[in-house]
Amino acid sequence: MEKYYYLIHIQYLGFRYHGWLKQPGLKTVEAMVEKTVAFILGHSDFKILGSSRTDAMVSANHSAFELFVHEPLNVEQLVKDFNQNLPNDIRVIKAQGVDRNFSIINAPRTKAYIYLFAFGEKCHPFCAPLISSFCHWLDIDLMKQGALLFQGRHNFRSYCTKPGTRTTFKREVLVSKIEENRIFKANFFPAESYAYHIHSKGFMRYQVRLIMGQLLSLGRGEIGLEDIKVSLKGMSHLPLRHIAPSSGLMLNKIEFH
Repeated sequence: MEKYYYLIHIQYLGFRYHGWLKQPGLKTVEAMVEKTVAFILGHSDFKILGSSRTDAMVSANHSAFELFVHEPLNVEQLVKDFNQNLPNDIRVIKAQGVDRNFSIINAPRTKAYIYLFAFGEKCHPFCAPLISSFCHWLDIDLMKQGALLFQGRHNFRSYCTKPGTRTTFKREVLVSKIEENRIFKANFFPAESYAYHIHSKGFMRYQVRLIMGQLLSLGRGEIGLEDIKVSLKGMSHLPLRHIAPSSGLMLNKIEFH
């Protein structure tokens, strides 16, 4: 049977989901998308494959999945049907036809994540899905210096949990920096909040949250810049212990080839 291929660009608030990947007995974004596709098409003879397996409570300002079907679809109507039937915390931005040579796994050129955080006092509860709040003081200037150390090609063995036998630990980070948060604003946000930006072709399991955990430890004075430099040499086979909370993390944008 002939196959048709569609790239679907989506956004979602991950706070009430147990990540992207479908898991038995758990509410996930992929499971909700699959259920919606089955309702729209009126059958289950299709397949979807996501570009990124975000963790529980992690959101996406821009993610994507590939839809494989056996009948041609009207992409404009498909977007309308998705947004009429998906819950309010998931939205399809656009849909486009792709050919059989397109690979949702290999097509992303870069993935840009943002980690939003604030410190000094507890944030308004409405911030919980988007911003991690830390009551203790953080040395932001030192954290900015530490963030720059992750940029470039390093051995990230310590920044991955449960790696596979073929996991590649030497990876290049294209951007790693901390700036004031000027991207997302709301009247219940704290007066000052910050965004950690990190871009790479791909990330390992918990890699960004483990990096953010190191930066938080640095900001609290628990470690120094030299400790981060040593951790990037790949001498330890054990993952770092401090992992940042998931709800501050967001997949901000995927750039495709």
